[in-house]
Amino acid sequence: MTVVVEFPPGDPGTPPHRHFGPAFGYVLEGEMLFELEGEPERVIRAGEAFWEPGGDVIHYQDGNHRTDVPVRFLVTMMCLPDKPMLVLVDEKELEQRKNRRAPRPS
Repeated sequence: MTVVVEFPPGDPGTPPHRHFGPAFGYVLEGEMLFELEGEPERVIRAGEAFWEPGGDVIHYQDGNHRTDVPVRFLVTMMCLPDKPMLVLVDEKELEQRKNRRAPRPS
């Protein structure tokens, strides 16, 4: 499945979630704040690409890093039959896996 996602200025994006298959993306406009389990958060700017492996990895952030312009990105996700494309992660699981999250910037 391929979609264009847009978040308005300052929007934190989708809550922590996972995808059952890999996802590949490209930022079309603005800047995305991106964070995967085990990796530090980073900013992905227009013209840059990203990917995530899917499966058990938690995707913590995909929101708009800017407060003055929207962020738009194109993402292609590999689907598994009879599985949802995106599954939100609940607070209990986040707490259980907190040791897998990279240190947060201060």
